[in-house]
Amino acid sequence: MSRREQQPEETGGLSRRGVLKSAAALAVAASVTAPRVADAAPATFTHPGMLHNAGDINRAKVRVAAGTAPWLSGWNRLTANSHSGSTWTPNPQATVIRGGTGENYGILYNDIAAAYQNALRWKVAGTAANGDTAVKILNAWSSTLTTLTGNADRFLAAGIYGWEFCQAAELMRGYAGFDLAGFQAMMVDVFYPLNNSFLTNHNDACITNYWANWDLCNMASVMAIGILTDNAAKYDQAVSYFKSGAGNGSIAHAVPYLYTDSDGYGLGQWQESGRDQGHTVLGMGQTGAVCEMAWNQGDDLYSYDDRRFMKAAQYVARYNLGQDVPYTTYTWGTGQSCAQSSQTVISDSSRGQLRPVWAMLHFHYNRRIGLDDKYISAMYYDLVAPEGGGGDYGSTSGGYDQLGFGTLMYAK
Repeated sequence: MSRREQQPEETGGLSRRGVLKSAAALAVAASVTAPRVADAAPATFTHPGMLHNAGDINRAKVRVAAGTAPWLSGWNRLTANSHSGSTWTPNPQATVIRGGTGENYGILYNDIAAAYQNALRWKVAGTAANGDTAVKILNAWSSTLTTLTGNADRFLAAGIYGWEFCQAAELMRGYAGFDLAGFQAMMVDVFYPLNNSFLTNHNDACITNYWANWDLCNMASVMAIGILTDNAAKYDQAVSYFKSGAGNGSIAHAVPYLYTDSDGYGLGQWQESGRDQGHTVLGMGQTGAVCEMAWNQGDDLYSYDDRRFMKAAQYVARYNLGQDVPYTTYTWGTGQSCAQSSQTVISDSSRGQLRPVWAMLHFHYNRRIGLDDKYISAMYYDLVAPEGGGGDYGSTSGGYDQLGFGTLMYAK
């Protein structure tokens, strides 16, 4: 389909939702895109159209104003986070280093969290002070940052902070004083070359050397930059890599083995499951970001390859809820020589770690398209809800690898 079909969402069933109702039954119409086969970029990009579309924003705005649960609990988590305060002062750097001597990348991920959270407060509550602060952060960095560097971890910085930074910019598109062109130039000139380099040659290592998340974050950044700049080639690059890329982040490599449990639920072994659960849960957030951005541009990667990603999310959730899952020995090539390495059992390291990645998945699979997501649902409702964001899950980089606030923005 060369041009996306526009249709209103329904309040139930399997179709996408585009009609939101306030507590007083005031209808708020929001047009969103219909899913399609992801073979080419949309003829016209939808804005806002990354992690949040117009319907998400309108729904949160109406529900929070009405004091409705669970949106209000998500809002309260946002406003309680110090990063969301309009008094936040950006600290832009010309050079950001991740890995090696002189690391300073924590400055960047803290400012990104602040930009995103202030942007959310502006979009949901309309407070100009928060909008001004979000723009101040975005403009400060786009006029200052010229270099991302470090050891191999520089590719993680370019990937994770690339797609996250774009989310705040997308929300502030059209805001008075926001230098969108300057921000787009920073993303294309500073972040994209590293994203593209990694996906193309994997730091000159064996194609299987790097874990799935390395591919996924760079894929997410390429997709986000494509949407932000209305660049079809970049968007298509990310979609194509998700479906058939050579590295571990493409969906068939990220989920190498499929099973069915005794209750009949499809499960998919995640590529990093033998490594540790923190990085495995991170993978749910990185893949979810790719799928959600594509969904908001009319492409259904959530369901690609017989919902292979959903099976992985069910597997990861089940294990991190304390239940057993099957595991097949995972073998891969490492370094430049592709020396063989194997993991024979699933890792229980950081088992049960909480990250704000589950609301996005639950509200898609269970509420948008009406599927039984038993383990994802339990992970969200029993352990995570209401979701916070950067600053609520520790001070190290792992606590900022997801933007969060899914209860506020995805509850349906």
